[in-house]
Amino acid sequence: MQIKIPELSLVLLVGASSSGKSTFAKKHFLPTEILSSDNCRALISDDENNQSVTKDAFEVLHFIAAKRLAAGKFTVIDATNVQTEARKSLLALARQYHFMSTAIVFNLLENLCHERNKQRTDRHFGPPVIHKQYIALTDSLQNIKQERFKQIIIFDSVAKINTAKIQRVLLSNNLKHEQGPFDIIGDVHGCFDELTELLEKLGYIIKIQSQNFTQPVYTVTHPKGRKAIFLGDLVDRGIKIPEVLRLVMDMVASGTAFCVHGNHDVKLVRKLKGRNVKLTHGLLESVQQLEKFSPDFHQQIVDFINNLVNHYLLDGGKLVVAHAGMKESLQGRASGKVREFALYGQTTGKTDEFGLPVRYNWAADYHGRAVVVYGHTPIAKAKWLNNTICIDTGCVFGGQLTALRYPEKELVSVPAKYTYFKSIKPFLAETES
Repeated sequence: MQIKIPELSLVLLVGASSSGKSTFAKKHFLPTEILSSDNCRALISDDENNQSVTKDAFEVLHFIAAKRLAAGKFTVIDATNVQTEARKSLLALARQYHFMSTAIVFNLLENLCHERNKQRTDRHFGPPVIHKQYIALTDSLQNIKQERFKQIIIFDSVAKINTAKIQRVLLSNNLKHEQGPFDIIGDVHGCFDELTELLEKLGYIIKIQSQNFTQPVYTVTHPKGRKAIFLGDLVDRGIKIPEVLRLVMDMVASGTAFCVHGNHDVKLVRKLKGRNVKLTHGLLESVQQLEKFSPDFHQQIVDFINNLVNHYLLDGGKLVVAHAGMKESLQGRASGKVREFALYGQTTGKTDEFGLPVRYNWAADYHGRAVVVYGHTPIAKAKWLNNTICIDTGCVFGGQLTALRYPEKELVSVPAKYTYFKSIKPFLAETES
């Protein structure tokens, strides 16, 4: 039995005493990854069987678990965890630190646990304790699927336990093995002519293979093997939105580019899927231009954007790219809050005189090791702040389309050919996306 567990996971072993949890943990996980309630009892009282210190032991366990999750460390909880309430506090910890959660349940016959317990020399409790744990497990398993675990693995036989294999899998945002060099490109918003000009200025060679947008049209290569990274918001406002989508889709499919999604891209997908979406902030332009193309192309767009991630870690974790940025505590994590930050950044909850959300300047408080490159909020000129840089220079509003060459940290821009869309705010002020 092959079990795939995401690299940033909190794993709860669930089962009565003597069901094989600790043996399984020692076989499949590093000693430093395993937090055992018995060991925590021993740390406090020199006796792992001392039930009188159970409350304190679990406080220690939760404290260490929190520190490990904050540091981004895979963690396994070796405790009975047979009660819903016991799992609830650990699940809350996983959510707090934006970790995936996996339950591995040892649902063996009660008699087998009793037989094993008789043979143990390190335990001093009798059958009533195991029976109570078994009943609690049976009762809580009825609702465990409602507890919001990312995955639940249930072992109902010793054979399944003995043949299980654990495979750690990278999160989709982990591209640490991709070391570049990269050309990171800000919000395009349908500015196809400026995009092709910028790519050529960066040294890319663009060839047109077809005029049929339901199949790959563009072949893009770089003689030095550089790869482009698009920061999202490919769509809305501009005049050549389908062309931008086809070009970026072809580059990503061929491996010459990566792309994260932006809030405008996500909204377009909702519209293409038939949701009731207001045609504001340039979405009307996307809808009108895409009406001329086949449903097949529409579905390709939906599939492409749905498969994009909200941020990437690259170059050994030294580079982070996201549409609206990513503060250090969220980098490499996976949760709804991480996605929300990547798409919209951080807001104060207030609106300005233009009716737009007031942004919280998260970059001013950033002290992370990784370089963070983002867009979303157009600025007149890209500039560095605390190892972060916004490169959305408002091409669609008449500004520029900007790329950051990495690791060179060189900015390359081309001017907009027109003002395609009027900004709600004066462009030279702090405009909003």
